[in-house]
Amino acid sequence: MPIMTAEPAKSAQDQEWTQLIALTAQGDQTALATFYDRTSPQVFGLVLKILNNREAAEEVTLDVYTQVWRQAHTYDRTRGAPGAWLMMLARTRAIDRFRAGAVEHGRIESLDTAALFASDDDTPEQDVEGLERRKYVRQALALLTAEQRQAIALAYFYGLSQSEIAEKLQLPLGTVKTRMRLGMIKLREALAPYEAGLLP
Repeated sequence: MPIMTAEPAKSAQDQEWTQLIALTAQGDQTALATFYDRTSPQVFGLVLKILNNREAAEEVTLDVYTQVWRQAHTYDRTRGAPGAWLMMLARTRAIDRFRAGAVEHGRIESLDTAALFASDDDTPEQDVEGLERRKYVRQALALLTAEQRQAIALAYFYGLSQSEIAEKLQLPLGTVKTRMRLGMIKLREALAPYEAGLLP
């Protein structure tokens, strides 16, 4: 009886992931969503092991796929398997977060998107900052697809959970999660200059 080997399956997986990265480099959001679905459990597991903090690990995992979206064009299959490339990004992100002391001090360094969707109840002292914040949020939201914008608005403006959004829109929960995931990645990228204080 021939001995079964995992090599063919591994090779097929590498081919699929390489193709997904290539499509992501061309701006294919569906490819990024599929790549996330295929690989995020491994990424999250590695990041959680390093940080030992679930909230921070979730944040860093999203940052990893934001980086994939930005840097997919830099992946070179001749220099390593796609899984190794992805895990290197994840490990680097997690170690950077750990060294920054974000976990120990309970800080989240990435943009708090929920805070950007602030209500109109700002105090007078916060009015100027609030107006600027909302201006940049509106500009960033305009970059999303209508479907992504709708899902994120229902979550942050109306406080609906992903399950409630799926029920309201009569969509599969997975579809809602994908729309929000891709929308948040694009928002984080668009709002990064605001977060870093680089905008006037």
